[in-house]
This record gives sequence, structure tokens and C-alpha cells, in this order.
Amino acid sequence: MAKYYLTKAGLEEKQKELEYLKNVKRPEVIEALKEARSLGDLSENAEYDAARNEQAEVEGKIRQLEAMLDNVEIVTEVKSDKVSIGNVVTVEYIDDDETEKYTIVGSAEADPFENKISNESPIAIAIIGKKKGDIVEVDSPNGSYNLKIVEIG
Repeated sequence: MAKYYLTKAGLEEKQKELEYLKNVKRPEVIEALKEARSLGDLSENAEYDAARNEQAEVEGKIRQLEAMLDNVEIVTEVKSDKVSIGNVVTVEYIDDDETEKYTIVGSAEADPFENKISNESPIAIAIIGKKKGDIVEVDSPNGSYNLKIVEIG
């Protein structure tokens, strides 16, 4: 089974989400199902259908989170001269002279709005294992471009 890489904060977030789904959301859905059943004919009961669909989504998410947490590998901040999961890396886009700072995390924790990129993303694939000062080529769906690793933290 695949490993899921999470930081300690990411692990706590996923554990809280699982707890919420099991202890709050699941009972709410069960109550909604009871109420919908009490309305009568289930064959034409939109509330019942909606509650069943929500129940399937909640149960699927619970199973997904449980599988993830059973196969998690905790990533700690790594102090190294080479880029790895858990590092905050500043890169310079060679063609644009722009810099960007990314945190490399596992795919389950990736959030592009917070510059947390997945270890499976094109940028991370290109820079993992490289050192400060290295220039790497990133192969992306939009074409290739070059990055320089400015800082590893």
C-alpha cells in the first residue's frame, strides 16, 4: 500500500478531520436519514436520497482517512544540504528572475494557496535531492523551464 507523507501538523489536521467525521458528521447524517424515513414513501423521497448520498460521501471519506493514517510516514523538518520532503525551499525562476518559496509536503497535505507543494509535483520532482545553487529543469504540462535553488530551510 502507498505511503502517505504528512508533517506533524498535517497529521494532527487529518486526525481532527477523522474525529469530526466520526463523532459529529456521521451522527448528523444518521439523524437526517431517520427524519427522511419518517416522511413516508422512500421511492419518491428526495430528502432520503440526499441523506443516503451524504452518508456514502462521509463513510467514503472516513475510510480514506483511516487508510491514510494507517500508512502514514511522519515528515520532520529536515536540516540538510539537499532538498527533501519537509524542507522550505526558495527557488528562482531563471527566465523570469522571480523567486518563490515552497514547502515540500506529501500529496495529502499539498495546498498551492499556501505554497505547500506535493512531493509528486513537477517542481518537487525536479528539486528533491538537489543542493543550493543547483539549476534544474522542470518538466511540466505547459513545457519545460529552469529553476535555481536559492535556499534550503
